[in-house]
Amino acid sequence: MEQKGDQLDRETFSCSICLDLLKDPVTIPCGHSYCMSCIKDLWDEEDQRKIYSCPQCSETFTLRPVLVKNTILAALVKKLKKTGLQAAPADHCYAGPEDVACDVCTGRKLKAIKSCLACPASYCENHLQPHYDVVPLRKHKLVDPSEKLQENICSRHDEVMKMFCRTDQQSICYLCSVDEHKGHDTVSAAAERTERQRELEVSQQQIQQRIQDREKDVKLLQQTMKAVNRSADKAVEDSEKIFTELIRLLQKRSSDVKQQIRSQQETEVSRVKELQEKLEQEITELKRNDAELKQLSHTEDHNQFLHNYLSLSQLSASTDSSSINIRPLRYFEDVTAAVSELRDQLQDILKEKWTNISLTGTEVDVLMSEPEPKTRTEFLKYSCEITLDPNTAHTYLLLSEGNRKVERMSQQQSYSNHPDRFTGWHQVLSRESLTGRCYWEVERKGREFRVAVAYKNISRAGGSNECGFGRNDKSWALYCGANSSSFWFNNISTPVSGPGSSRVGVYLDHRAGILSFYSVSKTMSLLHRVQTTFTQPLYAGLFLNFSCGDTAELCKLK
Repeated sequence: MEQKGDQLDRETFSCSICLDLLKDPVTIPCGHSYCMSCIKDLWDEEDQRKIYSCPQCSETFTLRPVLVKNTILAALVKKLKKTGLQAAPADHCYAGPEDVACDVCTGRKLKAIKSCLACPASYCENHLQPHYDVVPLRKHKLVDPSEKLQENICSRHDEVMKMFCRTDQQSICYLCSVDEHKGHDTVSAAAERTERQRELEVSQQQIQQRIQDREKDVKLLQQTMKAVNRSADKAVEDSEKIFTELIRLLQKRSSDVKQQIRSQQETEVSRVKELQEKLEQEITELKRNDAELKQLSHTEDHNQFLHNYLSLSQLSASTDSSSINIRPLRYFEDVTAAVSELRDQLQDILKEKWTNISLTGTEVDVLMSEPEPKTRTEFLKYSCEITLDPNTAHTYLLLSEGNRKVERMSQQQSYSNHPDRFTGWHQVLSRESLTGRCYWEVERKGREFRVAVAYKNISRAGGSNECGFGRNDKSWALYCGANSSSFWFNNISTPVSGPGSSRVGVYLDHRAGILSFYSVSKTMSLLHRVQTTFTQPLYAGLFLNFSCGDTAELCKLK
């Protein structure tokens, strides 16, 4: 009773603001008392509102009450201090919703520091003291505070269950052992605990051994991975050097062939020009002779004609046309044919040798050489849980159903500013990144939408093509309209033919660079398939056009 009285005194003479014993106590009009400095500081903060309130009962005063020291209360506090009364416990000493409360405390309960399995009850520091002072109580088993003490009480006999029935594998009290469990294999709970403790230790040893074995395996795999990486890096470096040398060699040979062709071209052109000039000179001379002969043919003087005819009729020697060797359109075809033959030989060598090069790399890839799914059941093996990221959603999009469903709204939503948010296009990206093999389905309601995949570094701000799904080289999108469908990449549209459906399935094999879109109903029909190389992790995307009320939802497949 004295301890209870002390607790009451602590609460009565403590300031509810500082939780310490009252200093210069004052009593305000509502009857509650505080340290003068505590209530003064509190009301100083309320000066701007010109309304002063009591921290305990919340009564307000329009005029700030005058604080006068309560001499009677001050004398009582001084007297109590002389008797050794300590300050009230701080708030952190009281039991909160997540704490185990003392079963003995009345009013506001303190935190329990121990629970007694024999009593069974939980005690704060003060109420636990008898378990240290009273001899019979010293034998009780104290444990850390527990809320499950009632589980140790037999619901039938209201006794502590100190026995264990091995026949029924359950804890029982002493009365149970002579009642419904009579004749069963029963032992004390302590004895059963000892037996199970030994089994537990054996299990722990086995688990610890398996942990050690698996850690060794992990280290071995890590070493293997490092070795594979080192070997691959070395192979890439060496092969790049070799191919560079091959390219240089081919470039050298190409330069030599070009130089030889140009040299031969120069020789042949020079020879042709020389012959051409000779022929043109002969033509000039012949034209001159022809003119003289024509003039002679019109001479009326017979003697003059005969005299001049003898000198004009003797023509100069003509160039033999058989010396001109012309091969139309076949001047350097032999060179082209030789280079073409060399190319074919190199291709054959590369095909033959490439098989050997490829076979050396299959040992690492063999675990991943699974065939592409064909049926929906096979696709569902790779189904993944995808949710939409609110930080990327355009302000006219509303997310629901655990961020799996998006709806086009007529009014802007109150999203916070975020650098990942699309500001121009009505789009949203998934929270999860997609690598490996993934499959998901989208159910739409409305006239049109786009289902897409995109890199994380796709632009977000504004309405340029750099931000729109399928309008750039960082995203791939299937557009599904009311009467037509098309595939978009890098702002190039490819018409898509196939059965229309409100549900679209998307299959991604990131490593193989495969992206496929399917119309899903009772069967799966391929709409479009992409074979490319993905250089970054992908994110699923949805785009809703300008029709308010249109929705798209990532379907639950598991």
